[in-house]
Amino acid sequence: MIGGFLGVGTPEKLVDALVSQGTGGLTLVCNDTSFPDKGMGKLIVSKQAKKVIISYMGGNPEGARQMNAGELEVELSPQGTLAERIRSGGAGLGGVLTPTGLGTVVAEGKQVLTIDGKEFLLEKALHADVALIKAYKADRAGNLIFRRAARNFNPVMATAADLVIVEAEHIVEPGEMDPDQVMTPGIFVDYLVQG
Repeated sequence: MIGGFLGVGTPEKLVDALVSQGTGGLTLVCNDTSFPDKGMGKLIVSKQAKKVIISYMGGNPEGARQMNAGELEVELSPQGTLAERIRSGGAGLGGVLTPTGLGTVVAEGKQVLTIDGKEFLLEKALHADVALIKAYKADRAGNLIFRRAARNFNPVMATAADLVIVEAEHIVEPGEMDPDQVMTPGIFVDYLVQG
């Protein structure tokens, strides 16, 4: 999982490190594939991803080209559904029931349940081996504060991975942050990198 929304709130230094390592065969869970020269887009351009689970492809023409050529497996998920699938993974749930996507290609191959006379798709939870997160501020105990729109998918992804690596713009000592401002508690964070 990689936080961000069209590059906003994306841990660019961590993505650059992954690109330079050349790690391939990745399955990426992210809102989008960003742009060719930014964030997850760099991993697409360098062909390090075999599959993406996203809500939007449009900003990255190379990702669209790879998808249409059969070089990149793409699982499209409506944005709210994607967020809820990640949240479910972090909460230890099996998935989420939603009417979004009924009667469309989104529903193909998925279980439809009828509850109180209404139909819902069962969207399975998403959990990752690793999450790369961007924070505005962190203390050395891993407590995180996100800033404005960069909050996007970062907090929920931090709960839904076995290993969480955070790129923080500012790293301070424990006790220097107001506890009421903490958006993600340090219990979810494994490593901090100055960003």
